[in-house]
Amino acid sequence: MPPAKSTVPQAVFQLKITLKDSSPPIWRRVQVAADVTLAWLHDLIQLAFGWTDSHLHQFIIGNQAYSIPSPDDWEPVKDERRFKLNQFLSSPKDKIRYEYDFGDDWMHEVLLEKILPPEPGVRYPVCVTGKNACPPEDVGGVWGYAGFLEAITQPDHPEHDQYLEWVGDEFDPKAFDLEAVNQDLEALRRGGRRRQQVR
Repeated sequence: MPPAKSTVPQAVFQLKITLKDSSPPIWRRVQVAADVTLAWLHDLIQLAFGWTDSHLHQFIIGNQAYSIPSPDDWEPVKDERRFKLNQFLSSPKDKIRYEYDFGDDWMHEVLLEKILPPEPGVRYPVCVTGKNACPPEDVGGVWGYAGFLEAITQPDHPEHDQYLEWVGDEFDPKAFDLEAVNQDLEALRRGGRRRQQVR
């Protein structure tokens, strides 16, 4: 869980979170309290990118996986609710990996860009910028997404109509709504989260 609303963080991490191998590049720059848990960071990544949290995930740090342990796990994982971000990131350029949907295999790089003092009046977390839309869920990973974009932009493509119907008649790969992302992050500021539309 995040700090209470009245808690002022001692340090703020500026993170650049990039969806690996995405074309066009898909990334978000966020500022968060340095001592948030990995479980809370999972919620932030889901909301900042526009994922729907419909699949399994894990953080990969060194050779160790962190997630919510389950009896069905193939390999032992450590409980992400018990570890804080500043246990793994301490200096600019430090990075960890976050994987979402083991079928589509969306791999994200979480890079610590800066360590900042908290800014008076700013409520964390906050997304400060980003680029390009989140891919649709279940599109087939990075390579499936490339095929999807090719199909929807070419009216004579044999899968053009099928993909447009599947995605809801329109999809703009360049879309990124900073205000909407920060409205979604308000749930984390209040100590919870909510599912939201792909953005």
